[in-house]
Amino acid sequence: MTSDWKQNEIVIVGAGLAGLFLALKLSPTPVTIVTSAPLGKGASSNWAQGGIAAALEKGDTAFAHALDTVQAGAGIVNAHMAHILTHEAAARIEDLLSYGTPFDHNLEGDLLLSKEAAHSARRVVRVKGDRAGWAIMKALIKAVRATPTIQVIEGYSAKKLCVKAGTVNGLHAWSKKGQHLYLAAPNIVLAAGGVGALFKITTNPVEANGEAIAMAAKAGAALADTEFMQFHPTAINASIDPAPLATEALRGEGATLINKKGERFMKKLHADAELAPRDIVARAVFRENVAKRGAFLDCREAIGANFKEHFPSVYKKCQQAGIDPVKEPIPVAPAAHFYMGGLFTDAFGRTTLNGLWACGEVASTGTHGANRLASNSLLEAVVFAARIADDLARNARFTSRQPALEDPDAYSIAKTETALKKAHHQAIREMRALMDLHVGIERNQQGLQLALAGLEHLLEKNHNNLSLHNRLTTAKIITVSALLRTESRGGHYRTDYPEPAATWAHRTMIDLQQINTASQQILNSK
Repeated sequence: MTSDWKQNEIVIVGAGLAGLFLALKLSPTPVTIVTSAPLGKGASSNWAQGGIAAALEKGDTAFAHALDTVQAGAGIVNAHMAHILTHEAAARIEDLLSYGTPFDHNLEGDLLLSKEAAHSARRVVRVKGDRAGWAIMKALIKAVRATPTIQVIEGYSAKKLCVKAGTVNGLHAWSKKGQHLYLAAPNIVLAAGGVGALFKITTNPVEANGEAIAMAAKAGAALADTEFMQFHPTAINASIDPAPLATEALRGEGATLINKKGERFMKKLHADAELAPRDIVARAVFRENVAKRGAFLDCREAIGANFKEHFPSVYKKCQQAGIDPVKEPIPVAPAAHFYMGGLFTDAFGRTTLNGLWACGEVASTGTHGANRLASNSLLEAVVFAARIADDLARNARFTSRQPALEDPDAYSIAKTETALKKAHHQAIREMRALMDLHVGIERNQQGLQLALAGLEHLLEKNHNNLSLHNRLTTAKIITVSALLRTESRGGHYRTDYPEPAATWAHRTMIDLQQINTASQQILNSK
C-alpha cells in the first residue's frame, strides 16, 4: 500500500453536475476535483432523465415555481431557499447553454418545455426527451477538460475529513487498489451525491453510497431532514440493479398507470391522477404490486410509435429488459431515487464546519422539504454550486503555499483499509436488504427497530473498515431519524403513524452524537 499527499487551496469531492459546474464557475481560480470514478461515470446526474426546471414559459413565474416547490415539500420547505432556487434558475440555464448543453428547442428557436408532476406550468427543459442529465454532463466534462486550472484526480474515494478546532483542513482518499492520498486543503466542497445505493432497489449508481454524509457527520457537521428519502414511482420492474428509470416525463406526455385489469388506479386516489406528487404515486404503485394486481406504465396511446425517437434512453432500457413499450405496458415499481436529507447548509452552501461546503444531493438546503418537486434536483445542484463559487471568491482561506503538515493519523488510517472484500460485499448486501425491507417506502416502529439493531451489529462487526463503516453510519442516520419522526409526511411514510402531525411541521436538525444517543435509547427500551 502506498501513500501520497498533496496541498491544494480548493478541493471538490465529487464529479457530478454540482462538482463540475462549481469548478467551472470558479475558473480561473485553481481547483482540484477528487472523484471515485472516471468523469462521466458513477454520477447520478448522468442518469437524470426528466430535465431541469425553470420558469421560462410566457405567463409562468419564478414565484409560481417556488409555490409549487413549497406545496410539494409537504409543509417543511424553507420558503426563502425555494425562492432563491427558482429566481436564479433562468440564469443557470443560460450558463448551461454557454457550456454547450444542447437543450431541445422548438421551430421558433425557443427552449422546448414539458410538464411534470406537481408543476402548475410547463417548465422542464429537456434534451431529446429523456437525455438531459447525460447531455449536460457531456457538455460540462468537455468544458472541464478544456480548463487548465481544473485538476481532476480520478479513481480516489474520499473517506475521512481532517478537522482541527472545528475547521476542516484536509481529507483522506483511497483508490480501489488501496493507494492512499492525503490532500491538505483549507477549502473543501462535498459534492459526492446521495444515498440511493444503501437500498437494494434503487435507480442510483453504486457510488451513491452516502459516504460523504458520514465522514462530515463524524467530523461534527450538522445534518438536516435525514429521514426523507424519495422513491421514484416508475422504475422499470425487471430485476435489474440499479433499476432503470421510466422518466416522469412519460406521464407528463400523457402515459397512464394501470394494473393487470387495465384500471387507472391513480384516478380515484388524487385529482392530478398520474401527475400527483411523487410520494403519493409511489405508494400507490407499491400497494398495487403488494396486492398482486401489478402496476404498469401504459405509453401505447400517449407516446406510441414515437417512443424510440422521443425517449431513447427509456426505450433502450425497455429493450434490454425484453419489453416493447410501443406495444405493451411497462411493469414498474418504486425505487430509492433521491435523498432530501443530508448536510445542513445555508444559502451559500456553508456547512456548520469552517472550511466545508456542500452541494447537490449530499446537502440539505431546505428547498425540497419532505418531497422534492420533479426536476428540481439538477436545478438545485447548479444554483447552489454557483452560490458556493461566489462565496469562495469572497471568503476562501488561502495558505502561504508552504507545505502543510500531514495529519498524523494518515498512515495508521490507511492501514485499517485492509478488510476482506468478501466480508465487505456480504455486509453491503445485508445492509441494502435491511434498508429496503424496513426503511423503504412504508415504515413502522417494529421494522425500523429491526433495521437499527441489524445496522448496529454490522457497525460493530466492521468497525475497522472505514468505507463500510461510513455507509453503515449513513444508513443508521436515516433509520434513527425515521424512528424519531412519529408521523407521515412526504417521502417519510409510517404505517403506524399514517397522518401528518402539526407538532412535526418543521425541518429536522440533528448531529451524529444525537443519533448515537437516540440509537442506544431505542435499542435499550425494546
